[in-house]
Amino acid sequence: MNDSEILMNPNELVRFLKKPASEFTKNDIIRFCEANNIQMVNFRYVAEDGKLKTLNFVISSKEHLDSVLSAGERVDGSSLFSFIEAGSSDLYVIPRYRTAFVNPFSDVPTIDILCSFYDSTGKPLESAPENVLRKAHDLFKSETGMTFKALAELEYYVISEREDFYPGVDQKGYHASEPFAKWENLRREALIYIASAGGKVKYGHSEVGCFMTDEYLYEQHEIEFLPMPAEEAVEQLIIAKWIVRMLGYRYGVDISFAPKITVGKAGSGLHFHMMVEKDGKNMMVENGKLSNTAKKMVAGILDAADALTAFGNTIPISYLRLVPHQEAPTNICWGERNRSVVIRVPLGWIGAEHMVQHANPNDCSVYEAKESKQTVEYRVADGSANPYLTVAGLIVAALDGLRRPDALELAEKLYVDVNIFRPEFKDRLASLKQLPASCWESAEALEAKRQKFEKDGIYPHGMIDSIISKLKAFNDKGLSEKLYGNNAEIAKLVSQFLHIA
Repeated sequence: MNDSEILMNPNELVRFLKKPASEFTKNDIIRFCEANNIQMVNFRYVAEDGKLKTLNFVISSKEHLDSVLSAGERVDGSSLFSFIEAGSSDLYVIPRYRTAFVNPFSDVPTIDILCSFYDSTGKPLESAPENVLRKAHDLFKSETGMTFKALAELEYYVISEREDFYPGVDQKGYHASEPFAKWENLRREALIYIASAGGKVKYGHSEVGCFMTDEYLYEQHEIEFLPMPAEEAVEQLIIAKWIVRMLGYRYGVDISFAPKITVGKAGSGLHFHMMVEKDGKNMMVENGKLSNTAKKMVAGILDAADALTAFGNTIPISYLRLVPHQEAPTNICWGERNRSVVIRVPLGWIGAEHMVQHANPNDCSVYEAKESKQTVEYRVADGSANPYLTVAGLIVAALDGLRRPDALELAEKLYVDVNIFRPEFKDRLASLKQLPASCWESAEALEAKRQKFEKDGIYPHGMIDSIISKLKAFNDKGLSEKLYGNNAEIAKLVSQFLHIA
């Protein structure tokens, strides 16, 4: 990390310690706390429900802070994980120093640190979401020599009182600006706070979804991140969701990451872009086009696509979003710049490197060649996803694709370069498998392919059992057909899950 990266870094600890977060030590954090009058430390961690939990410590002395950071603390695992018995429920939570950041909302100077779960023997808890992801990524790196990087597109609705002054246009909110986008200020503030917490933000903008009822304005926004190693990509997403919700609470507006607010209006996805790097080189591109490595990964993910919904689409209204003509996938296929496929290949600046010189003919700056930005985008998941388990599933599936001898043939078979919903391509549409249409179907798909996720010890058997059981408990088989045309029943269902994601 060079001097400019330190001086301009929004994370206060990075600027003070003059080192990247990946190099933070216990003594670094103690030194920062002493110099900046930090009075409290919060341990933060994600349990089975995918939401951020909090354990507060008031710092009483340097020795006390040292003890907390060295030993972590005990917590009641039975209240955090359904598979842990109350009779032997103690777990340890141990801080990961590289995740430390200054809490932007606390009334007193406070440091927050993400933690990992350990069992009574001091070993990582097998079913802890962060451990499942770590195991998946470690296996991927050891077997391929590549680092799996990801970035999320976090979509959400701000729900506020209706305002008719400079009204937004129904379903035309994409990249709208203030004053037509009423909650741009909340999004801007979120970007600053996320960056100060260590998140690598690419940009933020208003999204397509914009509509009003007699009482309320529903305005959709998106925050997109930069590619990071898988664990860090999920960590910044978890913190970002918390920050956006906290800002909504402070502003007195509702924030919803729910997959669907109402029928006929844009839903909110949680898209993940993926790439792999080796020795700093993007392996998704070869000779100016998508590489065989990328195509094999795509094939593996598509082969597991139905089962992956068990991690990324976990509530009944997830399947109200996955319908035709809503820029959401329904059939298992992939394509370039196509928004109705499971995996999209977005523009990656391949063969288009000199645009800035053309746009700025008087600028004589020398522009160095940059490493390719090419990614592939998984478009199925939504705000109900457990991000740790979803990204772990993508890694497992991508590795399976790299292992498969028939991966390139499968990729070619599932590639589409047409609008499959147009009448003239109905035969192509009919040849493609469909994604699950309910939590029940998702559970059955996971049951059928559970060995794919269990065979390397990544997902514990009991965890898969628990996920299947929870999905089937919704008993929503055939729900779409039952609700078809019944807007009142759909609204009732949506209201149950508006804040669960």
